[in-house]
This record gives sequence, C-alpha cells and structure tokens, in this order.
Amino acid sequence: MVSKKKQDSKLYAFIATFFSLVGFLIALFVWKDDKYVMYYAKHSLVVFIIAILAGIINTGLIFIPVLGWLISLAINVLVFVLWLVSWINALSGEMKEVHVVTDFAKKINL
Repeated sequence: MVSKKKQDSKLYAFIATFFSLVGFLIALFVWKDDKYVMYYAKHSLVVFIIAILAGIINTGLIFIPVLGWLISLAINVLVFVLWLVSWINALSGEMKEVHVVTDFAKKINL
C-alpha cells in the first residue's frame, strides 16, 4: 500500500509539472520541503525555459518557407514531448531523469 504522503507528493509533483511556471512557483512557496515535488518543479521550470527559447527560435524560422515551418513544428513537438514526459514521470513515484532537462534542473539550487 502506498502511503498518503507519497500519493500527495506525486499529485503535487504533477501539479508542478502540468502548470509549468505557475506550478513551479506554487511548489516553491507551498511544497519547498518536499524533495520529490521540488525535483519535478525544477524540471517544470527548465521545460518552461526551453519552451520560451523554442518560441524565440521559431519566430526566426517562420520566415523560411516550408523547411522553417517543418523545423518549427519539430521543435514544438519536442517541447510538448518533454512536458508530457515530465507529467508521466511525476506521477510515477520515482525520480526519473529526462534527457537534457534533468541536467539543467540539477543545477538549480533553491
């Protein structure tokens, strides 16, 4: 049987990842002492930053007919997949690594 605290941590980690920057801020102010929640909250912040950078890159690519649009679509799909994997991992109950995201998230010291 899974403990109530672990179930709550999984839910809070999911909330942190699902709501991106807002979820990160909620986790930072409400669940800062929960190591599991903060692990995924940091992932959420990194995915948010990646999404912002992708938006900036996509703005430049939009002027390249067809190829720019295809690259932009691929970038958007990649960002969505990173976000989705973060949700799934947060609900797993284990601190799983996400390629690229975890490397940057580990560097965030709060």
